[in-house]
Amino acid sequence: MTNTLSHRERVETIIAGENPDRMAASVWRHFFHKEATAEGLADAMLDFQKRFDWDFMKINPRASYHVEDWGNRLEWSTDEYQKHVKTEFAVKTIDDWDKITPLPPTSPVLAEHLKAIRLIKKVSDPELPLFMTVFNPLGIARYLAGSKEKLLEHLAQDPNRVRQALENITVTFEQYTAEIRNAGADGLFYATLEWASTDAIPCEQYHTLCRPLDLRIIKSAGDDALNMLHVCTSNNYLKELSDYPVPLINWESHDPTNVNLDNSFAFLQDKTAVGGLDDRGWLWHARPDEIAHELTRIKDRMAGRRFIFGPGCAIDPEIPYENLQVVRDNLSI
Repeated sequence: MTNTLSHRERVETIIAGENPDRMAASVWRHFFHKEATAEGLADAMLDFQKRFDWDFMKINPRASYHVEDWGNRLEWSTDEYQKHVKTEFAVKTIDDWDKITPLPPTSPVLAEHLKAIRLIKKVSDPELPLFMTVFNPLGIARYLAGSKEKLLEHLAQDPNRVRQALENITVTFEQYTAEIRNAGADGLFYATLEWASTDAIPCEQYHTLCRPLDLRIIKSAGDDALNMLHVCTSNNYLKELSDYPVPLINWESHDPTNVNLDNSFAFLQDKTAVGGLDDRGWLWHARPDEIAHELTRIKDRMAGRRFIFGPGCAIDPEIPYENLQVVRDNLSI
């Protein structure tokens, strides 16, 4: 495979709607046994990138980093394939929302993840775009409460109190996002978690409750940021959120309840779609020759479009690396 562009140039060429030297791709996953320290997280991300030479790095921190400084606690996993166990949630009663005050970026766990970004930036290819994962405030609030049901119950019981906590979460991550850029990330991988879905709340409620906060955090990354919106889960509001000011959008395009990849371009307009890899289906379970065949079919359909290969979410850590290598080896146009 002949590469005439750097990773950054290739991604920028695709975003601009021009023809790259080859297709671009990236895959991301958790390394549960290495996520407990900045050094471990950085080493895991860098080793994965060294193995596959993806076109961008989505830094995949432990999902709880957003909430640990407010009091959530974990039992750490030492198994590469097993998640950490949540042992304590910061919000146990409705009064606990008053404790969710704005945090500075120097808070221990937030600062630890800025350190991880700096470590990655120091060693990685300067032409490798880096995205740092940030969740939307309602998703962070759910992690603080421990369940969607408890959060919605508290929101119905005392909306002003919960909304003040959401404001404080937003202020925290507006400030933190600016420091993410200062640490070396090119922008955000901004995830809606389960909330941008008919399975969670009506679209009108999402626009009222979440959209203004989403846009504030995305804006805080700066006008020159390279941001990606990740619209999570099934029955999602991809079309309704497609006007967010980001150049890249990622979602589970193989989920039959979501808009598929081919139909998405009717409304994505000048956005670049990141997807196409069925990480719950053929990418995991098919033979290498079958994977290569699927990749060829997608490349044929995506020719001339703003498109980058990616999974629908963080892949299962048990997906064989040889399957991922097939993706990396089959990007020529």
